[in-house]
Amino acid sequence: MKKFRARYAPSPTGHLHIGNARTALFNYLFARHHGGDFIIRIEDTDVARNVEGGITSQLNNLKWLGINWDEGVDVGGNFGPYNQLSRLELYKKYAFELLEKGYAYKDFKEGSEDFAIRFKVPENVTYQFPDIIRGTLKFESKDVEDWIILKDNGIPTYNFAVVIDDHFMEITHVFRGEEHITNTPKQLMVYDALGWDYPLFGHMTIIVNEDRKKLSKRDTGTIQFIEEYKNLGFLPEAILNFLSLLGWSPKDDEEILSKDALIALFDEHKLSAAPSFFDKNKLAYINSRYLKMLSMDDLKELTRPFLLNHGIEIKNEIWFESLLSILKDRINFGAEIVTYYEKFFHEDFHLEQGVLEEIKDFDNKSVIKAFIEMIETVDFNDDSLINQAIKDTGKKLEIKGKALFMPIRIATTGEAHGPSLPVSLSLLGKDLVIKRMNKTLEVLKGETT
Repeated sequence: MKKFRARYAPSPTGHLHIGNARTALFNYLFARHHGGDFIIRIEDTDVARNVEGGITSQLNNLKWLGINWDEGVDVGGNFGPYNQLSRLELYKKYAFELLEKGYAYKDFKEGSEDFAIRFKVPENVTYQFPDIIRGTLKFESKDVEDWIILKDNGIPTYNFAVVIDDHFMEITHVFRGEEHITNTPKQLMVYDALGWDYPLFGHMTIIVNEDRKKLSKRDTGTIQFIEEYKNLGFLPEAILNFLSLLGWSPKDDEEILSKDALIALFDEHKLSAAPSFFDKNKLAYINSRYLKMLSMDDLKELTRPFLLNHGIEIKNEIWFESLLSILKDRINFGAEIVTYYEKFFHEDFHLEQGVLEEIKDFDNKSVIKAFIEMIETVDFNDDSLINQAIKDTGKKLEIKGKALFMPIRIATTGEAHGPSLPVSLSLLGKDLVIKRMNKTLEVLKGETT
């Protein structure tokens, strides 16, 4: 059986977008699942729109995601060159072959000897092909006008160059966005005219935003580029996992899947033709799951730059680890450490009425007052001493359990539930703890007057 070969063909007109990253991923998963080759080919003929550093950025972000390739501009291969501007003579050769065979004709510029080459669309021909995702698709030649294959400056058009490239790179399968469906009949015409076999096509669903409208680069409500997620402290494994679920799902509906699992489970016949919803909450959830799997050292490495860049002092590594132990279950991505840090240490301490309801049946004022007295001489750098102070408060008042812990927790953190109370209090520091408890007493006093 012929070895499967799939490709991703970006243009250097911008940075790696969510939609393009998914296209690259599905071609990659397909190739790896079937033991085939994955190729990256650069479509750089739109010189006016090319962005400096665009390709380097795209390739670096693909590598960051964990997508690697067998052939390309940076790794070479037996089917190069892997960028179109280095293949102009090849396009020219086959454009003139079609011209000589009568499949195309010269289209002269008015008052000039310069000409483009235009493909002559056959009359009364039905073009059809089996789409892996959508079944058989049909087009009539009468709906397609004669179209340019080679411009007068020697640059090929997309629909012509892609056929030449896919043929000579022996591409067997092409997975791409559904916006390319209408390009396919033009490409089939070239395949037929040159007597070449078609690759198998699969046109993937569009991605829609929260308004169920097609996700576009102008959609400011959704982060669009992989680089932005990287800069926010998302994990590449999580982004890769999330992208894989945009138009595909495994049989058992498991959502947390490693790259190896994705490769093993990938089935091109399970790709959906229905629009894929870009669910930001699901992305945050998936990333939080991966964050929870990080070692403490890796979590520190991820979050440290965000704290330092916001001028937040990391007192020492033990303090830092205590902070992360408190906040790690709350953050969905690295940059959120700053949000929760500021919320945790905020001077403007606020008590929600719903939280106060949690302690209305306890002798909360007595507990808070007793604990303030108990911690006057306690070293807050040692959370074991804080824990002992909580126990001593309970012994003094002859209470334990929720009646003891809840008033202290709510009076100091503003929350009814959370991680280790002694560690939380140690991080807050004695001064802030006492300040918050006194404010809580004022609030409670106001409720009873």
